[in-house]
Amino acid sequence: MKYGSIPGLDRPVSRFIFGTAHPAFFSATRSLHEGEDGFEEALHKAFALLDDVYAMGVNLLDCSAHYGEEPVGEWLAARGLQGKVFLLTKGGHHNRWRKRVTPYDILSDAHDSLAKLGVSTVDIYLLHRDDPTQPVGPIMEALNELKRQGKINLLGVSNWTLPRLQEANAYAREHGLTPFTVSSPHYGLAEQLTDVWGGGCTTLTGKAAQQEREWYIANKMTVLAYSSLARGLFSGRFRSGETEKMRQVMDEFGLKGYVNDDNLKRLARAEVIAGEMGVPVSEIALAWMLGQPLDVFPIVSTSHAELMRSNVHAGELTLSDSDRAWLNLERDKR
Repeated sequence: MKYGSIPGLDRPVSRFIFGTAHPAFFSATRSLHEGEDGFEEALHKAFALLDDVYAMGVNLLDCSAHYGEEPVGEWLAARGLQGKVFLLTKGGHHNRWRKRVTPYDILSDAHDSLAKLGVSTVDIYLLHRDDPTQPVGPIMEALNELKRQGKINLLGVSNWTLPRLQEANAYAREHGLTPFTVSSPHYGLAEQLTDVWGGGCTTLTGKAAQQEREWYIANKMTVLAYSSLARGLFSGRFRSGETEKMRQVMDEFGLKGYVNDDNLKRLARAEVIAGEMGVPVSEIALAWMLGQPLDVFPIVSTSHAELMRSNVHAGELTLSDSDRAWLNLERDKR
């Protein structure tokens, strides 16, 4: 396992984060909430997957107020691992009735998350969405109150634009508060084409985000990258020429967010290098990410331990500068 460091955490962090936005965890959560038959079976599958990834050395789990927390909390209690696994969770997600980035929602979600996870402190707490109509001051005050109480450690955001992130951190500096030090946008070899889920999804990919990437690098902002394999486009499930299969198998978010000619060309080039190195395409895509100057920790999710083991192996690969540029269509020839 390749490890890195995230300032503010007291020990090395696995470079790959296991994401619980996954059917196995959705099923266990739904069964728990609704008392459905098959809860024990669903929880057993989630436990087995967590056991496997923990045994591989993955020590950071990604959750949210609306996925993953309940089964992860049950697993931590059953295995006696509270305090031994880093926890990342998120609050402040919009619902169908309103946007929810207010001090009330932040405090409510954080306390619910602590209860569901069965812990007294969350290592990394992110705001899942932004509402630019809300002033940053009350948001930073609410998060800092949770930090003062020892209920959250690192503060961060997911899907915030750079100007809002800068505005919030300027307020924190001016008022002696802890700023945001981690961010979770989309990032990966595939360029994100649109606001995939709505509500202001952000990406660090593409030419338009070049200046943002440079800011992240200059300010040493840790990137916790979601959809790092483009909703399965770079997972190995598809060959670059299998567009019909993609249309049949991929969900709507993957199709509208990542499938276009340029990304299919990136996939085709990843297939070439993967064949030469004797590894799956997913490892090439993840190795490309780790070779970038960003301090990036890819969030990956899978239903099979073997696939996760392959993802972890990507940390052992090294791509040349020319191969990384060729993969990202920055040059026509290797």
